[in-house]
Amino acid sequence: SKQPSVLSGRTLTAYVPLRLSVRSESGSAVLAPMWTTGIEKGDFMNEMEQKVLKTLSHQYKTQAAASTEIINLQSILNLPKGTEHFLTDIHGEYEQFNHVLKNGSGSVRRKIDEEFGNTISSKDKKSLATLIYYPESKLEIVEREEDNLEDWYKISLHRLVQVIKRVSSKYTRSKVRKALPKDFAYVIEELITEKEEIQDKEAYYNEIIHTIIRIGRAPQFIIALSHLIQRLVIDHLHIVGDIYDRGPGPHIIMDTLCQYHSVDVQWGNHDMVWMGAAAGSLACIANVIRMSARYGNLATLEDGYGINLLPLATFALETYENTDCDAFAIKFNTDYNTKDLGLDTKMHKAIAILQFKLEGQLIMRHPEFHMESRMLLDKIDFQKKTVCVDGKTYPMKDVDFPTLDPEHPYELTEEESKVMLRLQQVFMRCEKLQRHVKFLYSKGGMYKIYNGNLLYHGCVPLNPDGSFKRVEICGKEYSGKALYDILEYYARRGYYAKDAKERALGQDMIWYIWAGPGSPVFGKAKMATFERYFLEDKETHTEEKNSYYKLLENEEVIGSILEEFGLDKADAHIVNGHVPVEQIHGESPIKCGGKLLIIDGGFSKAYQKKTGIAGYTLVCNSRGMRLVAHEPFESTEAAILKESDIFSDSIVVENFSRRKMVADTDTGKEIQENIFYLEELLEAYREGTIMEEV
Repeated sequence: SKQPSVLSGRTLTAYVPLRLSVRSESGSAVLAPMWTTGIEKGDFMNEMEQKVLKTLSHQYKTQAAASTEIINLQSILNLPKGTEHFLTDIHGEYEQFNHVLKNGSGSVRRKIDEEFGNTISSKDKKSLATLIYYPESKLEIVEREEDNLEDWYKISLHRLVQVIKRVSSKYTRSKVRKALPKDFAYVIEELITEKEEIQDKEAYYNEIIHTIIRIGRAPQFIIALSHLIQRLVIDHLHIVGDIYDRGPGPHIIMDTLCQYHSVDVQWGNHDMVWMGAAAGSLACIANVIRMSARYGNLATLEDGYGINLLPLATFALETYENTDCDAFAIKFNTDYNTKDLGLDTKMHKAIAILQFKLEGQLIMRHPEFHMESRMLLDKIDFQKKTVCVDGKTYPMKDVDFPTLDPEHPYELTEEESKVMLRLQQVFMRCEKLQRHVKFLYSKGGMYKIYNGNLLYHGCVPLNPDGSFKRVEICGKEYSGKALYDILEYYARRGYYAKDAKERALGQDMIWYIWAGPGSPVFGKAKMATFERYFLEDKETHTEEKNSYYKLLENEEVIGSILEEFGLDKADAHIVNGHVPVEQIHGESPIKCGGKLLIIDGGFSKAYQKKTGIAGYTLVCNSRGMRLVAHEPFESTEAAILKESDIFSDSIVVENFSRRKMVADTDTGKEIQENIFYLEELLEAYREGTIMEEV
């Protein structure tokens, strides 16, 4: 609450700043306080206010400087909010992911249609869109095939400038200026800024473009303009989990995200297991390698990250040379080199057995995980070739395990221990993987509250009656938001803690977040990995989902989740990933009257037969929210040569009753706080409480 108090002889709101340093769009350092109340008046508040205003006065040294910034910030508040894009469950499909970013989930083509209408042909629109998406590749083709290259340059440059004018119209000049490529910033600003003082504007702009062509800079300028359009159609990007596993290029996606202008990540369970592997968790390392082997993606580790798997390959060749590996077939795609099939199958089995052993050790270390039912190696009857799962006995397809001692099934052999130690070292020393994982820690978390919406991967664990499920973590029970917060705390300690015991505990918690029954990002009673490999009975493969998934249409339950995270259930939305929406069977991603949006539509090719589409993008701009359903992407090569695009079908989720402005956003709230203090500084200058620098 805000209570009046007396500061420096004036009635003000009693805010005590605790943190400084956000930058405005103009690039100026301004205050972004966190607030507390409770001190109403006195010398301390006078001193505190003086310190805050003194800090500001170093940046804004005169009344003129403070006034200019107030005007600038106030004008920003009255601009339309930027466009947010939400993507989830990308699962290594880098070509489709990059194309969706380049075309702004269909926004670029829509802007072209709005700008040119029927004045240019559909063919020309397709060519212009392809040029914007892949300017370098498109230019190579054009320069090789075009008869009148100068005319093509002239037409293309004019059209690109028109598109930039449209996509930049809702941003301040300062924000656009910061997005401009350094080499061409001045020229682009001249071309997109209307100059009232110039009478013959057409001649002025034509001469600029003519000069660009004449001095041989047209190709570079076209590339710069195209990248600028890509940059401006997406103001902020949200990745709602699962960048890793299944597809071949998570490392390429991570390189793109690390360079992206504005992005946040909500950790998915597949991201967590890679984070745990980078931290040095043996159980997580085994899971990462096993899944890479299962989907024919060991090249991601070896070529993408430079992780040396030779110790595992040598061990697998020697130990599993005459072993039945039929249960460990590789699910490979057309890019897979089948000459490696025999070796990869042996590595697949070797690392799977290592995983089951390491997970058994971890579960024994943590009885509070209540995962004893996942310890199945000690339940195998090698004589009868059966295993007891949840009290029922099943025949096994394979019991040929050369490294498993029935008396001590969870102990690693000396050779296995050496292999895992070597793998741990290479994962922890991999510079690229460490850089990517640090980015996930820096830009990510278990959940995100952004502009009044709640973003998370998986589910909020619930009981069947809709109440929050209590989960035991290190001897205490947590539920709802507190469960997310404590798990994120341990996930960060697992990577950053200096104390070895604390770090080890954190790494075990990362594994629990990956596969534990109380984990929000997993959201199932068990991970049936063992059953899928060894048991024919399909019923044993079932992974029972948390009650959350049966309550998605319950307004009271969804409202209680929003309130648990401090949001207004009347206006907020939940944006959710993790479980593919089977549109092919008529399932809708829009739940609970639009309050909950499950936007996993099958980016991964492994899920597209199940979903019937190739992913969703949720787009939220100043006018409303729409869900874009994407058709499968053929390839980057086809997009360039055939000028093919992803066909995307939009579904309106909500039209806002009034256009949302920057003032309605989280950034807007920070700006308003900054304006408050700048006005205080201006008043202090006028009263002589603080002196201007002359």
